[in-house]
Amino acid sequence: MFSKETYIGRRAELARRVGKGLILLPGNPEVPNNYPNNTYYFRQDSTFRYYFGLDVPSLIGLIDAESGEAMLFGDDFTVEDIIWTGPMPTIAEQGAEVGVEKAFPMTEIRNVLRKAIEQNRPVHYLPPYRAELKISMAEMLGIRLDMLHERKSLDLMFAVAEMREKKSAEEIEALERAFKIGYQMHITAMGMCRPGVVEREIAGRLEGIAKSYGQGVSFPTIVTQHGEILHNHNHDGVLESGRLLLVDGGGESVEGYCSDHTRTYPVNGKFTDVQRDIYNIVLRAHSEVKDMIKPGTMYPDIHRAAYLSLADGLKGVGLIKSTAEDAVAAGAMYLFMPHGLGHGMGLDVHDLENIGERSFDFSTVAERAAKSAICIHRSTWRVEPGTVMSDEPGIYFIPALIDKCRAEGKFEGIVNYDALDGFRNFGGIRIEDDVLVTETGSRFIGDKLLPLSVEELEAVVGTLK
Repeated sequence: MFSKETYIGRRAELARRVGKGLILLPGNPEVPNNYPNNTYYFRQDSTFRYYFGLDVPSLIGLIDAESGEAMLFGDDFTVEDIIWTGPMPTIAEQGAEVGVEKAFPMTEIRNVLRKAIEQNRPVHYLPPYRAELKISMAEMLGIRLDMLHERKSLDLMFAVAEMREKKSAEEIEALERAFKIGYQMHITAMGMCRPGVVEREIAGRLEGIAKSYGQGVSFPTIVTQHGEILHNHNHDGVLESGRLLLVDGGGESVEGYCSDHTRTYPVNGKFTDVQRDIYNIVLRAHSEVKDMIKPGTMYPDIHRAAYLSLADGLKGVGLIKSTAEDAVAAGAMYLFMPHGLGHGMGLDVHDLENIGERSFDFSTVAERAAKSAICIHRSTWRVEPGTVMSDEPGIYFIPALIDKCRAEGKFEGIVNYDALDGFRNFGGIRIEDDVLVTETGSRFIGDKLLPLSVEELEAVVGTLK
């Protein structure tokens, strides 16, 4: 938690940006795992935490956009609660820690909202992403569940996203702490990597590191010899000599800020000539992307530059026949890298994605999205000082996708499908680090880089005793 002045200032700025009505910011409740008293690990809603700072379940924040007054709603612990969980500060005491002077029982939120609605005051809320919150919010607002999406507040969405994207000095410090956790996770994975190790042994060790130094992993860790499967969370594989291991993982600092890094390296500690060639193609794109990130750069231009670099490298090893420009123009690079070059980073590992382009059709607000130019719509995203984004090019050989494109006659004369036959069991390579946009350019988050070159990786793989 930062100082209460930080949260007071954030709420005041949000109220100024929204201008009128009430701003409803629910925190997350606990969610049952397999029965009500056995819950999943609690993860606070990031926007609630950004403005109210509290990392405890079942709280709701409310801001009057006209007066700037903030209120906190929740229920104090009863003796029965204390028996199981121990004493807990009252809601009023918790509110005081973050500069909120008014606290009420949870039952009062409905009365406050209904009164505002009767007075024709707008109630601004973000699109909820959890089923439990969708149900409770519909009840609070007195509307049908299927009306929640159409009544979301665009004003609030853009105000929150514009504020959260530009990281303050204290947020950058928290991101640096998250990097330290991620660094230890990845160095450990590299050291454990050797033939005969089960993938879950590494995944389990990484999760333990994340829990030891912070709040835990920032997303389910990917530890896989099938790097061509972009989000492979199966950890049953036994590491085999000659294959590549892709590890994509990160941790959360105690303040909830995230790291996200990927490295790919040979299980036996030595790249083959072909693995080295493909790795260095990805590494060059990773470096070139970092060099072009600076204030005012458009994300689509960064993404295209990564594609051009990868295409040029693939042409060099005979997998692309045409020029790099023609391959990118034809859409052929989707065959090798079917994901975006990067995403926002902050309190979420895909920062603000819950209110961004994946939550609804942004073409309906294209003009506003272009003017805002923030990461919730990557097609119009312009990076500025304080933006933090991932830099994660990759090359993947996905047999099902190759077969589909070949059968459909796509990219004829561009892709060398005959040569691709020799890569069906290659897997995939991704290299990822987190980049902070500065006033004059950019820098990687962290005081050092994870081992990056072929030589650096070969020197550390398998060294943990």
